[in-house]
Amino acid sequence: MDQAERQQAYVRILTRLARSSFRSRFHLSLRERQYICDKGWDTIRSHAADFVRLRLAPAAPPQDGKQTPMRGHPVFVAQHATALCCRGCMEKWHHIPAGRALTPGEQRAAVGLLLYWLRREMGLPAESAGRQAK
Repeated sequence: MDQAERQQAYVRILTRLARSSFRSRFHLSLRERQYICDKGWDTIRSHAADFVRLRLAPAAPPQDGKQTPMRGHPVFVAQHATALCCRGCMEKWHHIPAGRALTPGEQRAAVGLLLYWLRREMGLPAESAGRQAK
């Protein structure tokens, strides 16, 4: 999938998620925006990849359904906004079955969507979000 196709897929997913009153209420606070500015995109990308790898990728993540706080880090907010917060939400919204480990490609796609959402929230062009997820 090339960058344009990936972005179209992200837009389709986010359009669908926007119909959920729960998912659509998530936005970055001023503090979370400042955190992104202070840390930079490389660090945010690294945090997103770590959170996905450690908290979502295992077949049976510890405390699944409760592993993602509602606030405290911009990636946590993005995870809830994009339904990448637990395996149950991933199954419901992204059709990725619970009970099996995420593939490396699924992990990259999750990180890409998180970065896409974060860049959009920050009012930045999203074209580089897909490349950053590699």
